[in-house]
Amino acid sequence: MNFPIPYLPGEVSMTLIECAVHAGFPSPAADYAQSRIDLNRHLLINENASFLFRVLGESMTGIGIYDGDTLIVDRSITPAHNQIVLAVIDDEFTVKRLYRRGQDVRLIAENPAFPPIILKEGQELRIWGVVTFNLHRLLNV
Repeated sequence: MNFPIPYLPGEVSMTLIECAVHAGFPSPAADYAQSRIDLNRHLLINENASFLFRVLGESMTGIGIYDGDTLIVDRSITPAHNQIVLAVIDDEFTVKRLYRRGQDVRLIAENPAFPPIILKEGQELRIWGVVTFNLHRLLNV
């Protein structure tokens, strides 16, 4: 996991084609409208607390987070049980599912090849932020 890429203010916009895209059977061609959307407003909950992280590794593939993906992490969200979080264990970043029930706190991988992280005596865990989006590239260009 690399260090965060800070959010840089300013509008980032793209054209939104307002037409449903079916992932099942194709539908007949339909009229559609075009408009511009600000990706910052669409992807960021709190722009002042949002950061980008590049994923390194395969521990979260079970929920569609792959090596090389870019995560949007929001530091203003209070982490809760079962959320995907960016954690820091002994000064190293990791992305995992947060398991928190009473005093039992673990970080759970979403790949059966990786065991849960259960803190040992003397280890420090900080939840750096909550993952809100995964930007996954479908085509290598």
